Amino acid sequence: MSAERGMRNAECTAELERGRRVLPKASVQCSVFTVQSLLSLCSLRALAALSVFLLCSFHCGAQLAGKGAASKAPDKVDAACQRAVQFLLLSQDGTGAINDVDKRHAYNNPMTALSVMALAALGNLPSDPTREGECMKRAIQFLVRPSDRNSEAAGFPGYLGGDDASRMYGHGITALALTELLGMGLDKNQDRLIREKCQRAIDLTLRSQRVRKFDNRFIGGWRYTPDSGDSDLSVSVWHLMALRSARNAGILVPKESIDLSVGYLRRSYESPRDAAGRATDLKSGCAYTPGQGPTFAMVAAGLLALQVCGQYELPEVTGSANWLRDYQVNYGDRWFFYGIYYYAQGMHKRGGEFAEIARRRTETLLLSKQEANGAWIAEDGQERGCGRVYCTALAVLSLSVKFHFLPIYQD
Repeated sequence: MSAERGMRNAECTAELERGRRVLPKASVQCSVFTVQSLLSLCSLRALAALSVFLLCSFHCGAQLAGKGAASKAPDKVDAACQRAVQFLLLSQDGTGAINDVDKRHAYNNPMTALSVMALAALGNLPSDPTREGECMKRAIQFLVRPSDRNSEAAGFPGYLGGDDASRMYGHGITALALTELLGMGLDKNQDRLIREKCQRAIDLTLRSQRVRKFDNRFIGGWRYTPDSGDSDLSVSVWHLMALRSARNAGILVPKESIDLSVGYLRRSYESPRDAAGRATDLKSGCAYTPGQGPTFAMVAAGLLALQVCGQYELPEVTGSANWLRDYQVNYGDRWFFYGIYYYAQGMHKRGGEFAEIARRRTETLLLSKQEANGAWIAEDGQERGCGRVYCTALAVLSLSVKFHFLPIYQD
């Protein structure tokens, strides 16, 4: 079997050159992604993505195109993701933004950002000569458009959450997407625009983190506006992920900033502490703000955020994984889609029984709730108000965990 796999891989050649793709002689069909997409991603963040591809090509039973082998029908998860992609494509407007028709101009930045990440998570690239590639190209052009002048005038240069009322939620989500897209631009000019937008966004995030907090428990975090004097975990996790992604991509992010964020997350973990300050409850999790109790969405968010910062063996990570393993996730949970995204990714990183339990639960819950048009919509009233694009993008990011194409999720 290994010899056969080696023969297949040997037939696919690529030249890594400035992040641009050179088409291999034969494309390998592997569920919803292609070798071409992989090779371009590989050139972005070196060989980590290549190893992911080799595992995926074996797992999916890839067959060389043109060899007369019948294409393998997509499994239920891949088919659901394909339907979801079609919904996202149809949700793009003339400006390139991707959002629900009834929510045009509200939260356009984060909804477009989440959609682009969902497409990239399935191996799509803006340089692909496909509807997906064209959609990504236009979405990126929307995200790198000139900055909001009102935010500039208010003293918040680089702020991505001002012109669409998405505030620091939108800024963190959009900054994360842009840092993950570094090197994926259609050409040198778009790559330059992405990097410039990233740098300004990350600078704003770093300035906001340094704002004096009115309670020391909030140090290291973020909240609704760039000058907030307090913090909450739901906003902070997006910014920490963006900082970590930016640092991985070569953007200057002081280690102190990451450490401050990790400290905030650990203070948000609900547990007694020993004399050394270590959490002693190994079945608990993070709360919305320090001192509150753990909830599904916050425990899952805290778990993944600590992991992407390399903190795999902290008691807070062990306790969060244990709590999530035993928690019976329900589609009607408050902020279900926010939580299932972090849950699927974080538990996959934990591996073993944790990954398998989370995979089964995630697929069972999501596949049974997908609408005929390929979209998902939350049952929780507050999250339902975020719309179908939001829910659908997060569902795709949750179901595509097996690919791990986006660099932030790679170990």
